[in-house]
Amino acid sequence: MERTGGCCCGQVRFTVCGEPKRVGLCHCLDCRKLHAAPFMAFAVFERDAVIFTGEPRRFESQPGYQRFFCGDCGSHVWGAEAGNSELELKHGGFDEPGLWAPEYELWTIRREPWLGEMPSLVAHHAGNRPAA
Repeated sequence: MERTGGCCCGQVRFTVCGEPKRVGLCHCLDCRKLHAAPFMAFAVFERDAVIFTGEPRRFESQPGYQRFFCGDCGSHVWGAEAGNSELELKHGGFDEPGLWAPEYELWTIRREPWLGEMPSLVAHHAGNRPAA
């Protein structure tokens, strides 16, 4: 199955084939600041399952981690660790809402207390997710 998405203005687009490897929420300070939100939702895909169009800009938010965004509207579209075969597409970047429910949360030590518990999530990690 193919799904599409991209930035707010449409200059950076993606098409993904298949289902994500996993879906999560991140409460780390970088994600909170970049999205001006209490957390960021993402879906992890293999790089070769995603086709991008447009010319995104990028920056390194942490050593070895690149974040890609539209230079026109500023929307963050994906992130990827150097040398890793996976990338994280921002859940809000998909054209179709409600595709996948998160399976876990990262950096819950930064989680807003007013969010309460989300019983549908299967795992909480105080920091990064352990390597699979």
